[in-house]
Amino acid sequence: MLNSTLKVLFLAMMVLPSLVWAGGSLLPVIPKANAEQCVGPTQDMRINHMDYILHQRDETVHDGIRTKKHALKECINCHVVAKDDGSYPSVKTSEHFCATCHKYAAVSIDCFQCHSDKPELAANKAADTASNGTTSSSKVTAHGQ
Repeated sequence: MLNSTLKVLFLAMMVLPSLVWAGGSLLPVIPKANAEQCVGPTQDMRINHMDYILHQRDETVHDGIRTKKHALKECINCHVVAKDDGSYPSVKTSEHFCATCHKYAAVSIDCFQCHSDKPELAANKAADTASNGTTSSSKVTAHGQ
């Protein structure tokens, strides 16, 4: 009995590492941002970005203080990059910067019920197109955000 258990353990130790490598990385592939450097260290932003965004929201909405450092609009302008065809991914797809990690972490985000999920230039272009009589699925930035 002990001999067969050792054989199974040995076989598992030999096979499992190859299965891990065969599947590739389980981590999400995060699109590269447009800027050289973020407003904060990468690890800090990964952990605390929501606190910064909520603090920025409170200062803007409650106190009327508008800064760019942790504004959601600035995050989107930098981190949501155009696809090869020039269009911008929707937050509903895994190509969108925010959706990449939030889907991986099983976290739902509601920012884009009001805010645009596309960079400001793309949202403004969509708004201009919509005002010229054509339809657009993009949201216009709300209150400058």
